[in-house]
Amino acid sequence: MTEIVTLNGSGPAVPDPELVERPQRRRYSAEYKLRIVREADACTEPGEVGALLRREGLYTSHLTYWRKQQREGALERLSRKRGRKPADRRDAEIAELRGRLERTESELAKARKVINVQGNVSALLEQLLDTGSAIEPGSTGR
Repeated sequence: MTEIVTLNGSGPAVPDPELVERPQRRRYSAEYKLRIVREADACTEPGEVGALLRREGLYTSHLTYWRKQQREGALERLSRKRGRKPADRRDAEIAELRGRLERTESELAKARKVINVQGNVSALLEQLLDTGSAIEPGSTGR
Protein backbone atom coordinates (compact mmCIF):
# COMPACT_ATOMS: atom_id res chain seq x y z
CA MET A 1 0.00 0.00 0.00
CA THR A 2 1.14 3.53 -0.77
CA GLU A 3 1.76 5.72 2.21
CA ILE A 4 0.38 9.28 2.13
CA VAL A 5 2.83 11.83 3.39
CA THR A 6 1.30 14.61 5.43
CA LEU A 7 2.66 17.94 6.48
CA ASN A 8 3.93 18.01 10.07
CA GLY A 9 2.33 14.62 10.67
CA SER A 10 -1.32 15.69 10.87
CA GLY A 11 -4.09 16.33 8.33
CA PRO A 12 -4.37 15.32 4.67
CA ALA A 13 -1.49 15.47 2.22
CA VAL A 14 -1.12 18.60 0.06
CA PRO A 15 -0.85 17.78 -3.65
CA ASP A 16 2.11 19.11 -5.60
CA PRO A 17 0.87 22.23 -7.42
CA GLU A 18 3.47 21.91 -10.13
CA LEU A 19 2.15 20.17 -13.25
CA VAL A 20 4.37 18.04 -15.39
CA GLU A 21 4.10 18.91 -19.07
CA ARG A 22 3.38 16.14 -21.50
CA PRO A 23 6.08 15.64 -24.12
CA GLN A 24 5.35 17.08 -27.54
CA ARG A 25 5.74 15.00 -30.66
CA ARG A 26 8.31 16.50 -32.98
CA ARG A 27 7.04 17.59 -36.38
CA TYR A 28 9.20 18.15 -39.39
CA SER A 29 8.25 20.16 -42.46
CA ALA A 30 8.50 18.63 -45.91
CA GLU A 31 11.25 21.13 -46.81
CA TYR A 32 13.30 20.04 -43.79
CA LYS A 33 12.86 16.35 -44.62
CA LEU A 34 13.90 16.92 -48.24
CA ARG A 35 16.94 18.92 -47.14
CA ILE A 36 18.09 16.19 -44.73
CA VAL A 37 17.55 13.42 -47.33
CA ARG A 38 19.56 15.39 -49.90
CA GLU A 39 22.34 16.09 -47.39
CA ALA A 40 22.44 12.39 -46.44
CA ASP A 41 22.57 11.37 -50.11
CA ALA A 42 25.46 13.80 -50.66
CA CYS A 43 27.53 12.20 -47.89
CA THR A 44 30.43 10.14 -49.33
CA GLU A 45 32.78 9.53 -46.42
CA PRO A 46 32.15 6.83 -43.81
CA GLY A 47 30.49 8.26 -40.70
CA GLU A 48 29.21 11.42 -42.37
CA VAL A 49 25.59 10.27 -42.32
CA GLY A 50 25.88 9.39 -38.62
CA ALA A 51 27.39 12.81 -37.88
CA LEU A 52 24.56 14.47 -39.80
CA LEU A 53 21.93 12.53 -37.85
CA ARG A 54 23.60 13.29 -34.50
CA ARG A 55 23.88 16.98 -35.37
CA GLU A 56 20.17 17.14 -36.24
CA GLY A 57 19.05 14.89 -33.38
CA LEU A 58 17.52 12.30 -35.71
CA TYR A 59 17.43 8.52 -35.94
CA THR A 60 18.26 6.34 -38.92
CA SER A 61 14.60 5.28 -39.00
CA HIS A 62 13.68 8.92 -39.76
CA LEU A 63 16.01 8.91 -42.75
CA THR A 64 14.72 5.53 -43.96
CA TYR A 65 11.08 6.61 -43.72
CA TRP A 66 11.73 9.98 -45.38
CA ARG A 67 13.57 8.31 -48.27
CA LYS A 68 10.58 6.01 -48.74
CA GLN A 69 8.26 9.03 -48.73
CA GLN A 70 10.48 10.74 -51.29
CA ARG A 71 10.38 7.70 -53.60
CA GLU A 72 6.58 7.64 -53.37
CA GLY A 73 6.38 11.37 -54.08
CA ALA A 74 4.77 12.14 -50.73
CA LEU A 75 7.25 14.83 -49.76
CA GLU A 76 6.50 16.88 -52.86
CA ARG A 77 2.79 16.65 -52.11
CA LEU A 78 3.40 17.63 -48.49
CA SER A 79 5.37 20.73 -49.44
CA ARG A 80 2.26 22.24 -51.07
CA LYS A 81 0.39 24.71 -48.91
CA ARG A 82 -2.62 23.35 -47.05
CA GLY A 83 -6.02 24.94 -46.84
CA ARG A 84 -8.10 26.81 -49.32
CA LYS A 85 -6.64 27.78 -52.62
CA PRO A 86 -6.29 31.53 -52.99
CA ALA A 87 -9.39 33.12 -54.45
CA ASP A 88 -9.22 34.32 -58.02
CA ARG A 89 -9.22 38.12 -58.15
CA ARG A 90 -12.00 37.95 -60.72
CA ASP A 91 -14.25 36.18 -58.19
CA ALA A 92 -13.68 38.99 -55.70
CA GLU A 93 -14.39 41.59 -58.38
CA ILE A 94 -17.60 39.79 -59.41
CA ALA A 95 -18.76 39.65 -55.79
CA GLU A 96 -18.05 43.37 -55.36
CA LEU A 97 -19.93 44.24 -58.55
CA ARG A 98 -22.91 42.10 -57.52
CA GLY A 99 -23.02 43.93 -54.19
CA ARG A 100 -22.95 47.28 -55.97
CA LEU A 101 -25.73 46.12 -58.29
CA GLU A 102 -27.94 45.06 -55.37
CA ARG A 103 -27.38 48.39 -53.59
CA THR A 104 -28.11 50.35 -56.79
CA GLU A 105 -31.29 48.38 -57.49
CA SER A 106 -32.43 48.97 -53.90
CA GLU A 107 -31.79 52.71 -54.24
CA LEU A 108 -33.65 52.75 -57.57
CA ALA A 109 -36.69 51.05 -56.00
CA LYS A 110 -36.68 53.63 -53.19
CA ALA A 111 -36.39 56.50 -55.70
CA ARG A 112 -39.32 55.11 -57.70
CA LYS A 113 -41.45 54.96 -54.54
CA VAL A 114 -40.52 58.57 -53.68
CA ILE A 115 -41.39 59.72 -57.21
CA ASN A 116 -44.72 57.89 -57.01
CA VAL A 117 -45.51 59.49 -53.64
CA GLN A 118 -44.53 62.93 -54.98
CA GLY A 119 -46.86 62.43 -57.95
CA ASN A 120 -49.72 61.47 -55.66
CA VAL A 121 -49.08 64.46 -53.39
CA SER A 122 -48.97 66.76 -56.42
CA ALA A 123 -52.27 65.40 -57.76
CA LEU A 124 -53.87 65.74 -54.32
CA LEU A 125 -52.69 69.33 -53.98
CA GLU A 126 -54.03 70.18 -57.43
CA GLN A 127 -57.37 68.64 -56.48
CA LEU A 128 -57.46 70.61 -53.23
CA LEU A 129 -56.57 73.87 -54.95
CA ASP A 130 -59.24 73.34 -57.61
CA THR A 131 -61.95 72.63 -55.03
CA GLY A 132 -60.62 75.37 -52.74
CA SER A 133 -61.17 78.09 -55.35
CA ALA A 134 -64.82 76.98 -55.76
CA ILE A 135 -65.46 77.44 -52.02
CA GLU A 136 -66.14 80.93 -50.82
CA PRO A 137 -63.70 82.53 -48.43
CA GLY A 138 -64.74 82.17 -44.81
CA SER A 139 -66.93 79.20 -45.60
CA THR A 140 -66.27 75.78 -44.08
CA GLY A 141 -67.08 74.06 -47.37
CA ARG A 142 -70.09 72.14 -46.08
